[in-house]
Amino acid sequence: MSGPQTSAAPTGTPQSGAPQAPASPSSSVPAGTAAGSGVLLRASRVTKQFGGLVAVREIDFEIPEGSIVSLIGPNGAGKTTFFNVVAGIFEPTSGFVEFRGRRVIARPHRGWLEPVLWFVPAIIVAVIGLGYAFAVGSERVGLLTGIVALGLLIAMMLMAVIRSELYQRLLGWAGIFRSARPNDMARIGLGRTFQNIRLFQNMTALENVLVGMHTRLRASPLDALFATGRSRREEEAARRRASELLALVGLAGREDDLARNLPYGDQRRLELARALASEPSLLLLDEPTAGMNPRETTDLTALIARLRRDLGLTILLIEHDMRVVMGISDRVTVLDHGERIAEGTPDEVRRDPRVIEAYLGAPAE
Repeated sequence: MSGPQTSAAPTGTPQSGAPQAPASPSSSVPAGTAAGSGVLLRASRVTKQFGGLVAVREIDFEIPEGSIVSLIGPNGAGKTTFFNVVAGIFEPTSGFVEFRGRRVIARPHRGWLEPVLWFVPAIIVAVIGLGYAFAVGSERVGLLTGIVALGLLIAMMLMAVIRSELYQRLLGWAGIFRSARPNDMARIGLGRTFQNIRLFQNMTALENVLVGMHTRLRASPLDALFATGRSRREEEAARRRASELLALVGLAGREDDLARNLPYGDQRRLELARALASEPSLLLLDEPTAGMNPRETTDLTALIARLRRDLGLTILLIEHDMRVVMGISDRVTVLDHGERIAEGTPDEVRRDPRVIEAYLGAPAE
């Protein structure tokens, strides 16, 4: 579900136009927060094609650990498509994405072999069990073997749907590569917000944040069913942490408010708190200040800088408000028509003729 939306740019925060200087020193990158030396995420020659439309073409892209990197460009430049590839929503047509040096997103490799893997345990059990049943002449052993083999087949297919850690290891052992899905990316440390707010509108603010914690909870279904001490302790700790995250984003005391009843700016903050609940090391923010007034924009910009400073997060940002981008980013990458046309520090990008042309058009001859 989506929250309130607006197609109009906030006063003083142009949705397009040539990049501008920071609005105020308060939005600048805090001193002493230099990016880490390692590369957290690397995209290599990523292309995404929808039929005859090439939305993203051979993008090379790196995010240094501890940095704030912005992805900008005119409407239709391919920014959100690239975001969705990195988040595991879209599978790239070609190229790959690595996270902490491990390839996580790419075209499948030996995908045809995966269905065969589902049947292997059942076939092994069936061959051994039926062979033994034939040797001893026992129909009961044969029937039991058939039940066990069917159970193994069902279990393997369920594991394929859930994509458990054990199943992932089995795929690797068999030399099969499957591109990560959004839940896989959340599990390894990627959180995101969306261009259009996607909250559970009929749940409270606290419940929305608790939903974001599901990849980090360790109590089993049996723990929840029997309300074990482990389950109760984990739930209490999760509620405390959710309240802390709400306070961090400026929603202290709003735990019991329904998401749909929150003002638009607070819904944006709630979505950010939910993304933080998954304990990400890389946070993807898709136009976080869209629809906000200048005061809300300034406050949220300061919050993003504080999240990097206090939580040690690495942040990838799509944003149309150039004052936000130029004031908070360590590096800026510019896309136009699905291709990277510029990359560098905010000052370098702001003065790049190709960037000015992409935003304002070529000068008349």
